[in-house]
Amino acid sequence: MVKAYRQEHVYKHPWERVSAASWRKFADPENKRILSHILEVDTLNRRLDTDTGKLHTTRALTIHAPGPWFLHRIIGQDICHCVESTVVDGKSRSMQLTTKNISLKKFIEVEERIRYDPHPENPSAWTVCSQETSIRIKPLSALASMAEKVEQKCAEKFMQNSAKGREVMERICKYMEAESAPI
Repeated sequence: MVKAYRQEHVYKHPWERVSAASWRKFADPENKRILSHILEVDTLNRRLDTDTGKLHTTRALTIHAPGPWFLHRIIGQDICHCVESTVVDGKSRSMQLTTKNISLKKFIEVEERIRYDPHPENPSAWTVCSQETSIRIKPLSALASMAEKVEQKCAEKFMQNSAKGREVMERICKYMEAESAPI
């Protein structure tokens, strides 16, 4: 069984600002309160492909595992390690992030894809964010009857965290806009 959802959000900020805010989302100490499920973020690799001009980055994320408390009891931990792969194409003004869990895979598989692109109706001033998330609970004898409910609870938590992430991105974009405004 797989629980999947898709969301779209329009930032009323240009792509350059939104993509820059994405890099700052986890670094700002003020965001730790809002994004309390993110425990640690480390950059593992960053390289610029000189042929294509694309920036490729890999980061390790340590998070509080999504899901209800009873799932944490069953699997014996509430920490999850994930890998985020990001490709930024400045020429086409596109930023794509893919995040997958690398721990707890025998219990749950989560994949999140986020894409930031200029909005087709106002490409110089707005950015559209498309997010797709899939959650799959692996069938275990202890979870088989509850898998659908657990996937639903995980999806609800992911959607709550997505809303928090959008709130942080909006705040960072507004801060960056004020930073760049003429005095």
